[in-house]
Amino acid sequence: MKKSKKITLAIAAVVIVALMVVAAVTGGANGTVTCPDCGGDAIASALCETCGGEGEVRGTLWALLPPVIAIGLALITKEVFSSLLIGILCGAILNADFSFTGSIDSLISDGLINAVSGTAGIFVFLVELGIIVALINKAGGSAAFGNWAKTHIKSRVGAMLATFLLGVLIFVDDYFNCLTVGSVMRPVTDSKRISRAKLAYLIDATAAPICMIAPISSWAAAVANYAPEGEGLALFISAIPYNFYSILTLVFVVAISIMSFDYGSMKIHELNAIENNDLYTCGEKNEVPEESPSTKGRVIDLILPVAFLIVFCVFALVYNGGILDGENFIDAFSNTDATVALPWGGFISLIAIIIYMLCRRLISFKESMDCVPQGFIAMVPAILILTFATALKEMTTLLGAKYFVGDLMSGQAAALGSLLPAIIFLVACVLAFATGTSWGTFGILIPIVVAIFEPGTELLIIGMSACLAGAVCGDHCSPISDTTIMSSAGGQCNHLNHVSTQMPNAITVAAISFVMFVIAGFVQNIYICLPLGILLTIGTLFVIKMITGKKKPV
Repeated sequence: MKKSKKITLAIAAVVIVALMVVAAVTGGANGTVTCPDCGGDAIASALCETCGGEGEVRGTLWALLPPVIAIGLALITKEVFSSLLIGILCGAILNADFSFTGSIDSLISDGLINAVSGTAGIFVFLVELGIIVALINKAGGSAAFGNWAKTHIKSRVGAMLATFLLGVLIFVDDYFNCLTVGSVMRPVTDSKRISRAKLAYLIDATAAPICMIAPISSWAAAVANYAPEGEGLALFISAIPYNFYSILTLVFVVAISIMSFDYGSMKIHELNAIENNDLYTCGEKNEVPEESPSTKGRVIDLILPVAFLIVFCVFALVYNGGILDGENFIDAFSNTDATVALPWGGFISLIAIIIYMLCRRLISFKESMDCVPQGFIAMVPAILILTFATALKEMTTLLGAKYFVGDLMSGQAAALGSLLPAIIFLVACVLAFATGTSWGTFGILIPIVVAIFEPGTELLIIGMSACLAGAVCGDHCSPISDTTIMSSAGGQCNHLNHVSTQMPNAITVAAISFVMFVIAGFVQNIYICLPLGILLTIGTLFVIKMITGKKKPV
């Protein structure tokens, strides 16, 4: 780390410690503030005992301060763990009203412990995926697939489009998408000298966006739960054509792959991969050293384990949703809990894969058990980042960010008129970026959107699309987003490299999407707006390519 970055991090840490010391010395331990409604005592982040009103901190702009600090420090220092921890500590201090002991208690109990308990299922699934990847590598399946790809996928463009296509096909869940696409396509993209940053971007750009426009996915189920009862899935499907960010991101990925160029920091990574065969450029290599793989492995030894994983995970999702209790397929997806179903499906897949590889005599039982700690170690960075990021979300929730955003949106709705979808898109982007959760964002905004638009109108559908598109956009850009973290893990890419390289691409599509929501608010015709958005995306890329100049070799 450079000296200036160390100084920045040290200053931030000293400021926070100083605030806690001052709070302890000056008697902040009582944790009381003046209620703005009645003047009585109110515990910060809690209801006033006198009148039931909120404390001064909860539901205000202060609720967004902890993620802003964490994200800012991460981007400045390029060190994600300490940056997230400082952000969590800021949230704990605000949540406890500068009480020293209260802050530590909030940090541990409300932040870290809740984060681990709330995402334990995803941790298990991550470890299962890591073990499966280690098994496939040890059995020689990845090496065999890489050798096959070298002869059948002739170019970098072909490798990028193959990665995109696989991402589109795995549309049921974004976590599952990120890790599966990464493990399958790494040998292919490595052989074509595609940087890990570009691979992580391809994974991220086809994970949440495709899940958000697929009627049968965990995301569709989540949206349906937040919308009025009986209208959720129908409203979600109606909103798909206007979901400009998700659709145009897919168009952007295909176009920039075919046009074979990059810009921003991604260009540095890609040129370094092409010219120097350095897939990382900077940052640590998130890979665990492996022993020599089996020479008996074939392509089927990668395809079949992935097929096991897909089949068992999809069944687990609908099983958890009650398909065996009489629910239809779509309703089962609506009722499912991915944090329970994915570990369930992953465990059954893992057992099936071990049995298959033992029957094929690719590895011994001892070698298969040796893959267990290897898979866990490979996923440790992702688990740590996910823990800290989830703890930061917990703090943002405790501070009442949703109340602040809800009041802000409701108060301005009447004055904005046809511009409201574009404003909703921006608000959703900012909220998802700051909190790192798209599900939480549309959980906050969907009830507001439904309330401020007339039922059954085209503007309601556009407003719903803007909410969902903005949530995906902010989630896509945010370094504390679980999908962004999973994409880094799937591509085995340094996390902040992934964040910094995909940001220019995501912001480009976001700017185009904002323009399209402005137009859609007035035109309200998808047959005009969607083709116009696609043309604008492709045209923008041509302009950027002319400005950035040199074309990359294919």
